[in-house]
Amino acid sequence: MTNELLTRIGDYYSAKLAEHGPSSQGVDWNSPHSQELRFQQLLRVCDSAGAFDLNDYGCGYGALADYLLARHPAAKYTGFDVTPAMVAKAKELHPGSAGPRFTSDDAELVPANYTVASGIFNVRLDTPRESWEALVLDTLDRLSALSRRGFAFNVLTSYSDAHLMRDDLYYADPCLLFDHCKRKYARNVALLHDYGLWEFTILVRKELG
Repeated sequence: MTNELLTRIGDYYSAKLAEHGPSSQGVDWNSPHSQELRFQQLLRVCDSAGAFDLNDYGCGYGALADYLLARHPAAKYTGFDVTPAMVAKAKELHPGSAGPRFTSDDAELVPANYTVASGIFNVRLDTPRESWEALVLDTLDRLSALSRRGFAFNVLTSYSDAHLMRDDLYYADPCLLFDHCKRKYARNVALLHDYGLWEFTILVRKELG
């Protein structure tokens, strides 16, 4: 992703945060319910039987940190976002050194048991579709590299109603991304397309050797 595109996407989300504050709409979701429903699907990749660490790639203001730690207090959370204003707000909402950690520097991330990404592929602005799809695949490589046990991500679906689709958003073919993940990252891949939103979630579970 070029620095110019990163800046433009950062500006888009900074404007949402400035308008709506640290809320579901502040990260461009319709409601708190839909935001939590996404968290439920993404965290299905995690083995909740014991403690684990998790990278949140595109963390926004850190809503997933609160959701995760309320259910898995022993989990270790690191959030990353390309939008400095989001990271600043996340740090403000989660003060102290013992809790969740947030950064806007991808180089500071280290592999965790799991990595999740919610909504990071949706807003492509006027980026050509082919270029955006190449970026998506490159980012999936990064998610895999950051994940020892598995990773999960969501994307708007190409099965959305045509009259509701926006030109500045990216709608992916779920079958193509499922096939890509199955062939490249792991044999154990799940496609979730049954939770009532115009999107899908893919879970990639790696075999532990």
